[in-house]
Amino acid sequence: MATKPQQRIPSVEELLADARFAAINRSYGRHLVKRALQSTLEDVRKADDWPSWAETVEGFAERVGQRLAVDSSSGLRSIHNLTGTVIHTNFGRVTLPEEAIEAIVAAARSPVDLEYDIARGARGDRDRHVEASLCALTGAEAATVVNNNAAAVLLVLNTLALGKEVPVSRGELIEIGGSFRMPDIMARAGCVLREVGTTNRTHLRDYEQAIGVDTALLMKVHPSNYTVEGFTRSVSTQDLAKVASDRALPLAVDLGSGTLLDLRRFGLPQEPTAGETLAQGADLVTFSGDKLLGGPQAGLIVGRRDLIQSLKANPLKRALRVGKLTLAAISEVLKLYGEPERLPERLPLLRYLLRTPDELRAQAERLVPLVQSALGEAFSVSTTPCESQIGSGSLPSERLLSHGIRIEPAGDQPRARTLDVLSRRLRALPTPIIGHIHKHALVLDLRCLDDEAALASELELLRA
Repeated sequence: MATKPQQRIPSVEELLADARFAAINRSYGRHLVKRALQSTLEDVRKADDWPSWAETVEGFAERVGQRLAVDSSSGLRSIHNLTGTVIHTNFGRVTLPEEAIEAIVAAARSPVDLEYDIARGARGDRDRHVEASLCALTGAEAATVVNNNAAAVLLVLNTLALGKEVPVSRGELIEIGGSFRMPDIMARAGCVLREVGTTNRTHLRDYEQAIGVDTALLMKVHPSNYTVEGFTRSVSTQDLAKVASDRALPLAVDLGSGTLLDLRRFGLPQEPTAGETLAQGADLVTFSGDKLLGGPQAGLIVGRRDLIQSLKANPLKRALRVGKLTLAAISEVLKLYGEPERLPERLPLLRYLLRTPDELRAQAERLVPLVQSALGEAFSVSTTPCESQIGSGSLPSERLLSHGIRIEPAGDQPRARTLDVLSRRLRALPTPIIGHIHKHALVLDLRCLDDEAALASELELLRA
C-alpha cells in the first residue's frame, strides 16, 4: 500500500533541528517556534488536499515564519486617528501628556513606594499618591481610584446599597459603550433599582415617594453620552441633596466623563465639574480619568471621608484597584491642573479640542499634494471642511468645526468598492491611517494629527 503524504511528515524535533529553522528560532525562541510548528503540522494532517509547500523543509520553515509574524503583530499598534473623533474608545481614548508618559516609564523601570510609607517604614495606602491632589482640586474630604468609572459606580453601590433599594430617574438609566447599561451594573452590584419619574420628566416628589425603609442611597446620573430636549424636567443635584440630607441618606452622583475645571474658560461647552457637584451637596462623585480629564483609564471617586473609607474597606476595592503605572500617570496629570492657564499647551486632549479651522486648513493644504502624489491619478484629493466630535460620550451634542482631506475615486470607478479598497490599503500600512467615509468620499480629519512627517512617510509606502 502506498504511503500517504501525511505519514511522510518529519517529526517536530527533526524539523526544529534543521538549519533552515535556526533563524526562526533566534527571532522568536524555540518554545514559540515549536508551538507554531505543532499547530502547522496539525493543520497539514487535517487537510483534505496535500499542500504543495509541505513537500519541503523550506516550506514548513516559511509557513511557520509567516504564522509567527502574524502572531507577533497582534499586540498594540500605533495608528493615525484621522476619524474626527478625539476621545476614541476603540483607539484607547486620550493621548497622555509627556509628563505622564515619563512618569510611567520611571515607575516601570524600578521599584517604587506604591504601598510603602517611607517616613514610617511601614505599609501605606496606594491612594495617597493622588488623594491629596484630587481633594485640593475638588474640595473633597477624601478620594480613591479604581479601574474605570463603571468600576467606581459598581464599588459605590455594592458598598453602600448591597441588598437595598436605590432610586434613579428613568431618564438617567444610561447605556455606556459596549452595551453596558446602568441597570445591569446596579444588578451586579447587588442593589435593587427603584425607577422614578419618566423618560423625559422626573420631579422631586418622585424621589420623595420612592424613599422607604429599604432605601440605601439616592443616585443621580449625568447623561454625558446623550441629550434629551423638548418637554423635559430633571431634579438638580442641589435639590436632590436636600432630600437626601433630610432623610439621612447619602447622595452619589455619577458624572460619567467628568472634568475638574470649567471648560468654558477655553471656549468649550459647559460640563459639570466634580468640585461643583460636591459643592451642590453630593456626598460622593464618580468620574472617568481618560475622558475630559485627559489622563489614563481610571475611575475617580471623591467625597465624604467616612464613605470613602467604607469603599476602601470593601474587598471588591482590591479587585478593582489600579497599578503603579496608572497612579504614576494620574499623579502627573493632576499636577498639570495646578496651572490651568498652561493646560492647552501641556494636555494633548485640550490641544486637539482647541485647534482652529484655519490651523487645520493650513495643515490640509500642506498634505494634499503628498496624498495626491501617493495615490496617483486614480483618485481626486482636495481639502474639505468637516466636523469633529469629542467622543466617548463626552459633550455628545457638540461638534467642532474642523478641516481635513477629501479623497474621491476619479473617473467612472465604482465609488463604494473603490473607497473600501483604499480604506483597507490605508489600514494595512505599518502605522494604519484611519479616516471615515462621508458622502461618497474618504475623509481624513486632521484634528488629532501631530506628526505630519510620520504621516508623509506612511503615504510614501503606498507608491510601492
